[in-house]
Formats: sequence, C-alpha cells, structure tokens
Amino acid sequence: MTDRSGYRFETRQIHAGYEPDAEGAVVPPIYNSVTYAYESPSEGISEHRYTRLSNPTRTALDRRIADLAGGQYGRTFASGMAAINTVFTACLSSGDHVVAGENLYAESHTLLTRVFSSFGVEVTFVDATDLTAIGDAIRPETALVYLETPSNPLLTITDISGVVDRCAAAESDPVVAVDNTFASPYLQRPLELGADIVVESLTKYVAGHSDVMAGALVTDDQDIAEKVDVIAYNQGATLSPYDCFLVFRGAKTLAGRMQTHCENAMAIAEFLADHAAVSQVYYPGLADHPNHDVATAQMHDFGGMVSLELDASLEETSQIVTNTELFELAESLGAVESLIEQPAPMTHRTLSAEELEAAGIPTSLVRLSVGIEHHDDLIADLDQAIERVLG
Repeated sequence: MTDRSGYRFETRQIHAGYEPDAEGAVVPPIYNSVTYAYESPSEGISEHRYTRLSNPTRTALDRRIADLAGGQYGRTFASGMAAINTVFTACLSSGDHVVAGENLYAESHTLLTRVFSSFGVEVTFVDATDLTAIGDAIRPETALVYLETPSNPLLTITDISGVVDRCAAAESDPVVAVDNTFASPYLQRPLELGADIVVESLTKYVAGHSDVMAGALVTDDQDIAEKVDVIAYNQGATLSPYDCFLVFRGAKTLAGRMQTHCENAMAIAEFLADHAAVSQVYYPGLADHPNHDVATAQMHDFGGMVSLELDASLEETSQIVTNTELFELAESLGAVESLIEQPAPMTHRTLSAEELEAAGIPTSLVRLSVGIEHHDDLIADLDQAIERVLG
C-alpha cells in the first residue's frame, strides 16, 4: 500500500487506503461474499475468512477513515451508535466511572444512564467547556472522559488538548474519547490534539447524502484496537459491504462539501443574530460565541450546524419548523440537503423535563443542519417561516 501521508486532506480523501486491485478497479469493488476459501484448515487464501470479521471493501474504508482522522487503527460499524457503544464496551467495566459532557446526543446520554448504569457504571455530567469542572469530576475509578465538540445541540466547544492534560495529570489517567460528528475529520482531528479515541457517525458529513447509516472509531492505541476487534466480531454490528461502498464514495467529496456547509452556516448565523424574533444563536463561528477562541484554535472552520432560540412558545416554535419549504423537518444532519428540527420534542424526546433543563435545552430551541443549497434561498426560507407565525 502506497504511503499517502504526505499529501493534503483533499488528496487523501480520494486516494488513501486503496489502490487498484488485481482487476485494475479504480473504485473498490463491493465484496458481497460472506465467507472466503481456505487453502487448508490452517491457511486462508487471503487475509479474510468471514465478513463479520473482515471484508475487503470494509478494510479499504477502515484504512481511509483512519487516514483522514489522522490515526492508525480505523474500524467501521453499522451505525454511529454501534461505534459509540463499542467505545463504552471497550473502555468500561463494572465499578468504573465516566465523566461526560452535559451536552450529548440523546442516545449517547441514554446509553450511559440507562444501559451501562445497569452494569455498575456511574456517570458524572459536567460543563465540558470548564476544564476545572472536568478535572474536579475525575476520580480514582474514572476510566473514561467522553465528550462531543461541537456538542449536540448547543454547539459548545471543548478544549480537547486541555482535557487531555487534565486526564494525564489525574491518578486514574482515563481514556479520552471525542465524538467528532459535528465537525468531521476535515474540520477537526481530535487524535492530533491528544485524544485516545475519536468516534463519528459516518451517516452524517462523511457519507453526506442521507442514504447510508454507518459509524466509525479511530485510535492510535493498539490495545484499544484489539479490544474493539473482539467486540465488533462478537457483537456483530460491523458495516455491510454495500454500505461501505456508499461511505467510501461520499468521503471523496467531503472537503468541498464542508467548505460550502461552513460558508452557508456562517451566513445564516449572522442573519439570525440580527433577527428580532431570535433571542440567541449558537454558532462557534460568531465572535460572541463563548467558545469562539477555542474553536478557532482547534478547528479548520466552524461547521454546518446552527442552533437558535426563538422568542416563542413550544407550539409557536413547532409551527415555525413546520412552515419551512427548503429546510426539511427531519432528524439527522450533515447531508447536502438542509434539515430543521426542534430538539425537545424530536431528537431529545427521550430525555425527561429535568434532563432537558440540566442540558440547557429549552422548548424554543431549533437546530439547523445547513446544507449546500444557496444560502440566500435558505435565509429567505427561514425568514418567511418565522414571519408567518410571529409576524
């Protein structure tokens, strides 16, 4: 395999991890075979023997995702949650403690509080923008510090290097894992900032077209990678060859798409910041965002996600998100089309009222996944939807 490490991201997203096979195929073939022939009971014809364990199409994707994330060991899964579950399973045992950001994807929050808690794992949620709070929350039994940055849905930014330093200074020296979904490897590479594991929903920006569900984790730690391989093979949540093909295809255009996502999101954030019906805009690219300086230091750009609070009731907010014409009212994010959603009754509906309040998610919060349409059309769509309800 040719070493592509000297090339820039835009080149590596197209060439890393794969070379034309024996047939000369420029695009990795979809190897749908479940099983692979042996020369003898002790020797296979190739490195593969059963697709749940490994598959040529998935191996090519694993290599590319690892390269783009700046890591050595990449592993792909049937969903982002399958990857996150694998991180927790690889890092945690009964009696362990987790420090997690108080702003988390709802299912990550639920997995920690309602699944792993039943196995004797305890969780402390903290303001992940406060390094002192993170350091103070680490105990001798803390095995994992788990973060999202930018976070879902309030787009808080955590100083990854600062967290790594706090963990290294702690007696327990916990693993640092970062969910990088909102940034993508084009905008941010947590491993290069000292994190032990980066996890992403490839469903979102990397695949980029709302037509495949996938997840990945990347690490430079061989021990973690070996644990992950055992878990993935035995739990069976590995990615199918066809889905690998779709993610591989989407990843080739990641840089160009992300540049347009970021340009559009900034234009929309600036528009919303001046709108009379909007009480607050959450976008790290705005100079008044409380974590703007950290985002500037560790991100290539500020991303395609924008959240806002309206001066509106739950019902009025629901009407506004229903009245958009270009922004589709739907969950998920990171694809070429723009999406709008109301977190409290939609993506975060599994959280109790108390959990929503603790996470700082009001009923008037709206989350935008800004696509690659023309930003003037998107701005006009938001403006008309707000005007129809609030006047």
